[in-house]
Amino acid sequence: MSRWWFGEVPAARTATVRTLVFGYAAVWLTVRSAYVIDTARLPDRRFEPVGIWAALDDPLPVGVVGALLAAGIVGCGLAAFGRWAALTVPIGAVATTAVITASNSWGQVFHTENLLVLHLLVFAGAAVLGARLTEGWPLRLASVLTVTVYVLAGWAKLDIGGTDWLAGDVLRNQVAYDNLRKILLGDVHSPVGGWLVGIDAVWVPIGVLTLVVELGAPFALLGGRIRTAWVGAAWLFHLAILATMAILFPYPLSGIAFVSMFDAERLRPLVGRVTGFSRRSRTAPSPPPDRH
Repeated sequence: MSRWWFGEVPAARTATVRTLVFGYAAVWLTVRSAYVIDTARLPDRRFEPVGIWAALDDPLPVGVVGALLAAGIVGCGLAAFGRWAALTVPIGAVATTAVITASNSWGQVFHTENLLVLHLLVFAGAAVLGARLTEGWPLRLASVLTVTVYVLAGWAKLDIGGTDWLAGDVLRNQVAYDNLRKILLGDVHSPVGGWLVGIDAVWVPIGVLTLVVELGAPFALLGGRIRTAWVGAAWLFHLAILATMAILFPYPLSGIAFVSMFDAERLRPLVGRVTGFSRRSRTAPSPPPDRH
């Protein structure tokens, strides 16, 4: 077990995963920047702080939120390029966490980016601890957190809905309610989901497959074809959520959420110039000892 946790990996693997995760975060923050600032301008009476901001009585000033947003974009962007990683990785991770939590502190909590935050914080912890890029535990921890998120989601379904989940009724009611709510609010909804609600036969297999994907996530840690099959199933699972409920989980759908499970150095043709590692780094550490 200790060998699995702490065995070395090619430096280019860790660097490639870091590039993809932090690059995604920088793009996500940039795309969502207008929403983040608009949310920070909501009336104070709607402020319901969560997470790291739970102790606040009043919302953060818009200027502070803007500064955190800028720090997140710049920090994650530089970290993606491996620039001053010992500093930019923690700054980017913490700032992104702060921004996402602040945006969730107005009565509606989005959990679509929870896994991204966890992955960012893993790399931030590795940077603070001075871990070398050849140390494998950050990638192992990121992978374990990935499967844990899915297991907890499956467990919550059984805990709240019980065996009715296997009967499909809970899921069908959830899809129907979510789409009806969006129609009444004039929000984007899924005609596909509305159509499927009227077909009784599909909900038992959909409910069962949902729990199989989520509760079966730990098998992905076995690697090989089992890992590939699970990642493919999880990707299709999120595609189905988008098709039936118009809920987008961009991080898993991008594939980056699962990249720590694979030999990411094979993606060097796409991100090699950003990581700055030669092809030889697949099998040997690269001097000088660049850190997370």
